[in-house]
Amino acid sequence: MTRAAIRPAQTTPRLLDNKIVVVSGVGPGLGRSVAIRAAEAGARVVLAARTASRLDAVAEEIRAGGGTALCVPTDLTDGESVQSLASSALEEFGRIDAVVHNAFVVPAHGGLLDAALDDIRQGVDINVLASLALTKALAPALVESQGSVVMINSMVIRNRLPNFGAYRVMKSGLLAIARSLSVELGPKGVRVNSVAPGYIWADSVKRMFERQAEQRGVDPDVIYAEVAAGTDLRRLPEPDDIANAVVFLASDFARAITGQCLDVDCGHTHH
Repeated sequence: MTRAAIRPAQTTPRLLDNKIVVVSGVGPGLGRSVAIRAAEAGARVVLAARTASRLDAVAEEIRAGGGTALCVPTDLTDGESVQSLASSALEEFGRIDAVVHNAFVVPAHGGLLDAALDDIRQGVDINVLASLALTKALAPALVESQGSVVMINSMVIRNRLPNFGAYRVMKSGLLAIARSLSVELGPKGVRVNSVAPGYIWADSVKRMFERQAEQRGVDPDVIYAEVAAGTDLRRLPEPDDIANAVVFLASDFARAITGQCLDVDCGHTHH
């Protein structure tokens, strides 16, 4: 199977020059891409996640490229840890211009009626309430800087794929939080938007396609082709594709955009 040719990403425009950007949920996939793209766009980046080693690895990449990164190991479900993140960022840089909420956990696939309520509650803590808690902690700084909030959502809020019921509930709640915060913070000069990726062509999706291919006795490229056939561009978005949209929404180029959810899924869903 020959995948649609993808042009190499161009040099990132410096849309975030001299801005301070907090990125939560930094890991080896999308969180890494968002942090690195923000740094390439000129931002000084505050990296937040539970695993310090992941933060350090991304910070090293940013610094190797001439950027600035502050690592703050954070449990986003713990109020004191979140306040410590806000205090550390402000102490280091004096202001915060944007926050990107990428922390998430994908619950086990299955029917909503079969899901354990305790598992859903636990997922809501990180997928929904953590973004609200961090925004609340950073709100005074964001108001002062007339800043921006970007929340990473998912195409599950648009489609009818089975076995994503619990995740769809969580991401729908996250969308409601983003829109409500847009209404509340907009009069204070703070913009709040969301980005809804499709299947992101990175490690977790690659592993999922490999498992499906093994079960069916086919090459993983067959699975890719079948899924990509449902998109207008006949390909799946890569982490940098989503990160580029995040950088735009966090920048002053999007200064009249708030309360919106931008789908970055190569045309997998229309709405």
